Amino acid sequence: MSAVSRRAVLGSIAGATTLAATGTAARAAAPVQRPNILWIVSEDNNPYVGAYGDKLAHTPTIDGLAAKGLLFRHVYSNAPVCAPSRFGILTGVYPESCAPANQMRAIGKLPEQFKTYPELMRAAGYFCTNSAKTDYNCNVDPKAVWDAQGKAAHWRSRENPGQPFMAVFNYETTHESKIFTPTPGRVTPDMVKIPSFLPDTPGTRQDFASYYNLMEKMDGQLAERLAELAADGLAENTIVFHYSDNGGVLGRSKRYCTEEGLRCEMVVYVPPKWQHLMPGRPGTELTSPVSFIDLAPTVLAIAGAKQPPQMTGQPFLGPKAKPQKYAFGMRNRMDERIDFQRTVTDGRWRYIRNYMPHRPLGQHQAFAWLAKGYQEWEQAYLDGKLTEVQARFFQPKPFEELYDLGADPEELDNLAGNPSHRAIRKTLSAALDGHMIAIHDNGFLPEGMAGEGWAESRDPAVYPLGKVMSLARTAGLGRLEGLPSLRAALSDQVEVLRYWAGMGLLILGDKAAPAKADMLAALARETSPHVRIQLSEALAKLGETGPSLAALVDLSDEAQPWQIRLHALNALTFLGPVAMPALENARKAMGGSNEYLKSAGKYLTLKLTGAYTPATQIFDWEGLMARLKNGGAP
Repeated sequence: MSAVSRRAVLGSIAGATTLAATGTAARAAAPVQRPNILWIVSEDNNPYVGAYGDKLAHTPTIDGLAAKGLLFRHVYSNAPVCAPSRFGILTGVYPESCAPANQMRAIGKLPEQFKTYPELMRAAGYFCTNSAKTDYNCNVDPKAVWDAQGKAAHWRSRENPGQPFMAVFNYETTHESKIFTPTPGRVTPDMVKIPSFLPDTPGTRQDFASYYNLMEKMDGQLAERLAELAADGLAENTIVFHYSDNGGVLGRSKRYCTEEGLRCEMVVYVPPKWQHLMPGRPGTELTSPVSFIDLAPTVLAIAGAKQPPQMTGQPFLGPKAKPQKYAFGMRNRMDERIDFQRTVTDGRWRYIRNYMPHRPLGQHQAFAWLAKGYQEWEQAYLDGKLTEVQARFFQPKPFEELYDLGADPEELDNLAGNPSHRAIRKTLSAALDGHMIAIHDNGFLPEGMAGEGWAESRDPAVYPLGKVMSLARTAGLGRLEGLPSLRAALSDQVEVLRYWAGMGLLILGDKAAPAKADMLAALARETSPHVRIQLSEALAKLGETGPSLAALVDLSDEAQPWQIRLHALNALTFLGPVAMPALENARKAMGGSNEYLKSAGKYLTLKLTGAYTPATQIFDWEGLMARLKNGGAP
């Protein structure tokens, strides 16, 4: 679409003019008493957008919407990857409240009495369509909650042209997979600026350039969708949202609880007729934090529908709009790799808590490593060519991180241990604790353990959250003074407490040696596979590779549930050559049908046989292409 056409579209959206092609659809459209709502959702992008101050970006459509609407400066997904993020958007419920929805691609069980926002909007009289991505991470049937679902779903499908609609269109143009091959365009690799936490390599430069060019392409697609709206004579009655489903895809972004992983772009255009619903004048930039858990409450407020109690977000448009103080984010399993982070930001400060600090942030992940940038980053690490800042990605993490985003937007200077910033660290830490208790965070339960789920996790006999959080903090801090509490918890009747005792002993490493006898005794009597995995890895790290390695080999066998096998394969991966007795099981996993076991098994096999290089293709790319061809999710 030409620049002239885009300006015409944006002028029409602003209510100043309408395009000539109003036709029959425009004449048939009756006045509505409530606004239509159009969501234009893109994938995997940070605010690489002109309106956000990026001088290299070419995004005239988004910029134009922002100039005539609202730009949200600090808007965040609730998870740094699509499936858990989309669960929260659809349900208005934090994914970590309804495990395993907090894991990347799982089936969370939404309580039957809970209604998704499209169901509530339909009950309020809206015609609701979704074109076409779902990826909701739960047992909700998309065809049951939308009036129309699929590539052909469109506001034009409604029988009554006067019925208000809510239409969602999803664009995969900027999806992570699109940077795996170069995208030429106006931005070339020599033009980009590489953040200091990334090495300046040809692959990294090409990934950045491709990303900018994909953003420009996506911007043109948005203009075409807005042209459709204007052509149907609906622009003056439609509130338009454009946002990305999670953060970007460049190094240390998607899948990580950093600004790049969670910070998104969002602009909202409200036509003059409905500007009483805006919290500011056209062209306003809103700086209070907003998160995607607020999207469902916002559209319900616009529709005049009641917000159910399980939706704890706050509307940012409409008569009940009010600024939020914090935005919260999370990470648990990401594809085949297991980690656990929680974070909170007020827009100025970001606090991150790493409950598995012994794992490096940059665990190898087969899908992400299809990008040249990740391959070259790890190769430079192996070659000893990284700066200290760049090498951190491949090293263990601190339990707590605190960053001043105003002074340090790249999140390089961890201030968590700085006495001068003790007050803000305590404030944000307390806010995060309060939030986790309020939403009944299920994240301390490893995948497949009893207690997962909205209702199940509320049984204190199975999941005493306060005690679990206290023990997990002791574990994560990795201090010798925590050893007595961890040893005592090995005998607790509650499975998840024994699990975190094992985790803490693993994190302690050599400092756990005084508890070795207790650990061996606990392993001998333990029946929980999750706890056995933790104890076995901890013991193997202490040199006790007899019963511990035998347990891990057994738990990685194909007779086990896939979640247990994956957990065991992750543990074996961090044992190095000691894990050689598990090679046969790794090869079995590599040859199976479960995507995550295949990736974990192939990686472990390559590492044990000395055949691994960062450029080795581990992800089943051909299988993905077949899934996409058949309409599956990337």
